[in-house]
Amino acid sequence: MDNEQGIAPVDLGGDVWLIDTQMGGFDGITAGYLIRGERPALVETGAAKNADDVERALAGLGIGPSDLATVVVTHIHLDHAGGVGDIAARYPSAQVVVHEAGARHLVDPGKLMRSARMVFGSVLDEVFGDLRPTDAERVTVLHDGDRVDLGGGRCLESFDSPGHARHHVGLLDSQTGDLYTGDAVGVWTPETEDLRPATPPPEFDLETAIASIGRMRERTPTRLLFSHFGPVTDVGTTLDRSVEELRLWVELVREARADGLDVDHAVARVRERTADRYRVRAEPEVEAKLELLSSTEADVAGIWRYLDKQAELEGT
Repeated sequence: MDNEQGIAPVDLGGDVWLIDTQMGGFDGITAGYLIRGERPALVETGAAKNADDVERALAGLGIGPSDLATVVVTHIHLDHAGGVGDIAARYPSAQVVVHEAGARHLVDPGKLMRSARMVFGSVLDEVFGDLRPTDAERVTVLHDGDRVDLGGGRCLESFDSPGHARHHVGLLDSQTGDLYTGDAVGVWTPETEDLRPATPPPEFDLETAIASIGRMRERTPTRLLFSHFGPVTDVGTTLDRSVEELRLWVELVREARADGLDVDHAVARVRERTADRYRVRAEPEVEAKLELLSSTEADVAGIWRYLDKQAELEGT
């Protein structure tokens, strides 16, 4: 099962395989998942620059160009869906499935890429690569409550889970009870078992994010499959931690604003106040890849923007 280069896929049971997409050249940073049933489905493609890694992994699992039935993404951020165009081109039988608010950006990614270039600069080329367009007839739109057919009576139930992004969906496997969380529950670091929020601009909203975690809890999943990174079986505790982390980070930024600090000093405040909270702080190499994926600066900026919107609504 080893792919010729890179990391071998990991058998998680239930015909589910974890594929390490090796974003930015790091191990354990972004995962795709193959559900290898009657209608094989890839959940998350990773970034465009890692399409070769994903293709090798799929080949090692016996999935050739004509075998992949479906590509599903939880949302259209480039670390999750940046490889859609490349993977669609290599697997011409696969239908691409995405939230209704994200579909047009996969068909015509120009606006998304221009925005990404403004945010990431040269890192876009170094880490992510360009999202290639996908033919409109290859794209299936997901609405809240839709199901993705995996064959043999098995399906992925899709439900809206905004808060991180408005075009975000949760996906529940009807056979295994696995819940594909995307970024809605945050970023899990398996080396240290830390859980940090993912709150980048421009769409983070605290109340909406917490409500989405509640929707996930209501579905009583057996396991959480994080796009960043890997499986977690202690579902209830992890969802509780996710809410706790979100509230903590928002409160820390709120306090920094009340103390008259600017964004940069708010970032420093969050780093200082969480210094002993995460074991990853004692693992410089692991923290470095985490900061590449979900930087404190970006997460504080997203919370800052959210608080700006709240202040506008309150007229303060």
